[in-house]
Amino acid sequence: MATYEDFLRLDIRVGKIVAADYFPEARKPAYKLTIDFGPLGVKRSSAQITDLYEPEDLVGKLVVAVVNLPPKRIAGFSSEVLVLGALFDTKVSLLSPDHEVPPGSRVL
Repeated sequence: MATYEDFLRLDIRVGKIVAADYFPEARKPAYKLTIDFGPLGVKRSSAQITDLYEPEDLVGKLVVAVVNLPPKRIAGFSSEVLVLGALFDTKVSLLSPDHEVPPGSRVL
């Protein structure tokens, strides 16, 4: 079992997607996301969310991401944060706050 202290070691923040582009080099269909985390700066992430989202619908969307994991190289792309979503069947629905909150807000 994970402890509450284990959970607190993850830095989970809200970010606003400022760009979403197709990622043709990825083995599975994915997008390259550029996400503004306010005072933490702009970070990039690869996300396999093409089943439910089009790039133009993602821009401006608030998402939840883990920002303190080491970057992961995916087909030559450095994915700096892990965007969180709920998996059902083979689709991913992004986690997002119900209300407008500033980019960089901490998730508890």
